[in-house]
Parts: sequence; structure tokens; C-alpha cells
Amino acid sequence: MSAGKIQFAESAGTYILKFVGDVRMTLCTTLDKALEHVLAQEGFKSILVDLTETEGIDSTSLGLLAKLSIQARKRFGMIPTIISSNEDINRILLSMGFDKVFLIVKEGQEGTQLLRDLPSVECSEQAAREKVLAAHRELMNLNDENRVVFQDLVRSLESEGG
Repeated sequence: MSAGKIQFAESAGTYILKFVGDVRMTLCTTLDKALEHVLAQEGFKSILVDLTETEGIDSTSLGLLAKLSIQARKRFGMIPTIISSNEDINRILLSMGFDKVFLIVKEGQEGTQLLRDLPSVECSEQAAREKVLAAHRELMNLNDENRVVFQDLVRSLESEGG
């Protein structure tokens, strides 16, 4: 698998995040900062998450995407879209309950020529642990199956941080 990166574009209030390669916890601060930026924009209309070139995605990144959907619905009354043509990724999305909080489609969208790589944002080990914990709490809130799967990890992270 190739090292992961996140690309970004914006046009007239529509935002695109594209995950390329193997997107892991090491990109959690980069992703979280991008999501905070997008959700703070006055002219926000919609967001599209393109996973068509995603080779792998971990639960921390998925948790941050869950946070995105929850915040977009709460602040703007809209449901984000995920484009994913990879059946393995689609199985993960469905097993996590993402079909309840995202519109998931299999075909791509134009506008990829506008994409630029997001610069990687470094963070301390403690800050990374807090982001991982928050992301997994978001996943746990999506459904009972996620709650069971991630409860031990969340307890462990809580005990390490306290």
C-alpha cells in the first residue's frame, strides 16, 4: 500500500476531500484541522469525501469522518456524500453504519483538477491520543456493534490519558 495523503478542493461552498493510498492515524491531525476549517466556513453548502483512490483506512480516520457527518447535519442540516468504488472500503463503511450518516455513491465526480495536497500537521503523542479517543467515541455512537467493537480500546485510551 502506498503512503496516505489527503487532498482538498473548494469551489463556491462545495468542499472535496480526497483520501489517497493508506490513510491512517498519522494523518488524524491533518484531517481534523481540515474538517474544522470546512465546518467553520460561512458559505458552506456541501462536502464530498472521495475514497476512490483509498487503499486502506483506519478506524481513527473513519471516526473523524463520522464527526464530520454529525457536525454537518447539526450545523447545516445536510448529509455529506462519500464516493467509494472499492468494495472492501464499501464493506467497512457499511459495517460501521456510515450508510446512516452519509450518502454513499460508487461513481466519481468532476472537480479533481482543483485538488491540492493538504500539508501534514504534526502533533504530540498526547494530542494524537486525544484525537484517536474522540474519533472512536464518534464511531461508538453510530451503532451498538461499533460500541462493542471499540469499547475496550476507548477504555484503554481513557486510562492512559488520565
